[in-house]
Amino acid sequence: MTAGTDYILAALESEGIDHLFMVPGGLIDPFLPALGRFPGIRPIVAAQEGGAAYMADGYARASGRFGAALGIGGPGLGNMTTAMATALTDSSRVLVMSGEVAVAIEGLGQFQDASYETFDDPVLAAPVTRFSTSVDSIENLNHLFRRALMEMVGPPSGPVHLSLPHDTLVGDIAVAHAPIDPTLMHFRGIDSAAADRSLAALRGEDRDGGPALRVAILAGAGVEHDDASSRLIALAERFSLPVATTLRAKGVMPEDHPLSLGVFGYAGTRHATAALLSTDLDLLIVLGSGLNERDTMHWSRRMAPRRGMISVNLSAKPLATETTPGLGVLGDAGAFLDILAAAANAKALEAGTAVRKSWIEQIRAGPRFYDIENLSSEAVPLHPARVVGALRQSLARDSILLVDSGAHRAFAGHYFDAYAPRTYISATNLGPMGWGIPAAIGVACARPDTRVALVTGDGCMQMHGIEIAVAARYRLPILYVVLNNGALGNVWLRAHTLGPVPSELTTVPDHDYAGFARALGLTAETVRQPEDISPAIERALAADGPALIDFKTNRDAPTPVYDFAAEAQRWSYQE
Repeated sequence: MTAGTDYILAALESEGIDHLFMVPGGLIDPFLPALGRFPGIRPIVAAQEGGAAYMADGYARASGRFGAALGIGGPGLGNMTTAMATALTDSSRVLVMSGEVAVAIEGLGQFQDASYETFDDPVLAAPVTRFSTSVDSIENLNHLFRRALMEMVGPPSGPVHLSLPHDTLVGDIAVAHAPIDPTLMHFRGIDSAAADRSLAALRGEDRDGGPALRVAILAGAGVEHDDASSRLIALAERFSLPVATTLRAKGVMPEDHPLSLGVFGYAGTRHATAALLSTDLDLLIVLGSGLNERDTMHWSRRMAPRRGMISVNLSAKPLATETTPGLGVLGDAGAFLDILAAAANAKALEAGTAVRKSWIEQIRAGPRFYDIENLSSEAVPLHPARVVGALRQSLARDSILLVDSGAHRAFAGHYFDAYAPRTYISATNLGPMGWGIPAAIGVACARPDTRVALVTGDGCMQMHGIEIAVAARYRLPILYVVLNNGALGNVWLRAHTLGPVPSELTTVPDHDYAGFARALGLTAETVRQPEDISPAIERALAADGPALIDFKTNRDAPTPVYDFAAEAQRWSYQE
């Protein structure tokens, strides 16, 4: 027999989880001595429960497994709600566990009771998770824990929540968790008939004129989820297929590869826009993108290849709403790549190889980035592009960059090249400000041998900046790059044109974030001059433990989202 806490911790160990992100509290007291019995799991104590859940999210995204967060129910789970919603919108695998009062005293007025007799925590978490329930009996623990893991891995994958009453934590259980079969952890299935039907547009069987020649791929997060990057690269190289990625999937195609078009959509490159909105494009193959606003250049009507757009996704929703009937395929991106490489489709792809080589050369002959001169700007306050460019030059090729939400997301997405999956990490769908500050801690725990850096803003620091103290406590070598423009950047860029009151409301005091960081135990400095940017980054990378650089940047710098903004102006919901 073993206690419920020990069952859970042993189960996490058996699933390969070596960190637990948490905030202690009375409702989870039984976990505290139990953690001493499991040295293979390192507890990381966050400043706030939302930070713990963001850390688990970062851990999941960087590791390819899942992250685990623990806190009390009620206020603790409430603090984790936005983090769960963020993981849900990005299909990130996070197990959230919250403590609860004993079943026998639910509803009697015990302090912080959030059981179904009061706030009903599982109902609170249900809209922002794939599965949420209360384990009201120790006899239910084994099968509900296993169900939670299976609901988490999907498809589609996402966060899950278990409310754990005191009885379950201290009760005895006679069974041990059996690790989930790895073949069930990653769905590899596909509707092969639908895939073959859609590829008739490639082969030219549904029309005169032969195979489609100018074919391009837009790779979404599904390619990363399926670890299909290597197959994508091999297919592209075999048939000279140009590949663009969504911002969420940045890195699944090395951005210095001759066949890379870079990011398409928000903060995308000129190459990706030119190719995917070209009137010469015959066929676009979309792999694992939800086809949301930012992935589609604000649902651009110019995204209209001659033979249509094949879209492959594990969810039917994007196929039903944004895909031409007959060209949607329910299934896994990697499985579709295998079908695409099969004999009949390979023959069709070979027919267009020469045409595509010439087409790609024409596209890549033009500039890739907008405002390339900003990478060497001598402006004071600093231009954000110059900081991002210097950071890319200083970081090793395999370093991991996280990017927070704000104007800095556009500069990093546009100017910072990524070369491998899970090396550019950002919460791109819900996009909560400050997410990256604790998420970087989870990434550093998941990938301890890889340098981790975060680009964030002063607005983000106001929201979750205290979590840098956790990086200092555990001596995690994270570089925090704060682009401090004294404003809520993206909001200010719009609001200041509306008058003095909107401008004032979106302006932020010029806080000394280097001083703040030093007070919390980090190495830190402030940079105001362009010539000091690169030396400061090098000093921070050489520091023992975490470091923060407070870069004083120009709030007036326009973000490189010109194509996106233009398409947003053209769009009408009536069309």
